[in-house]
Amino acid sequence: MSDMNPTQRVKEAVEAPDDSLHPKLKRLFRLQWEPAQDAHVLLYPEGMVKLNQSAAQILLRCDGTRDIPSLVADLEHAFNASNLGDDVRAFIAGARSRGWLE
Repeated sequence: MSDMNPTQRVKEAVEAPDDSLHPKLKRLFRLQWEPAQDAHVLLYPEGMVKLNQSAAQILLRCDGTRDIPSLVADLEHAFNASNLGDDVRAFIAGARSRGWLE
């Protein structure tokens, strides 16, 4: 069994996105709050993905208007945190590999 956490495994398995990328949800996907799930969900024609708070906050900012450093800076400011860049990039890389993001 690996000693790596899930984020580290994603980092190794998926190439990090270019910082100039302006990620946004693909046309067939919709992000919304689902009261019955008490969480944000990502809806698509074949189903739904229930998102944790971190994933939802990243995807809410993936609107095609910001590059990745701006997205990271916004998250760090909103949550009074630092050094989120690697985790955000790993999540975006994973979301792109799953076909969620352009």
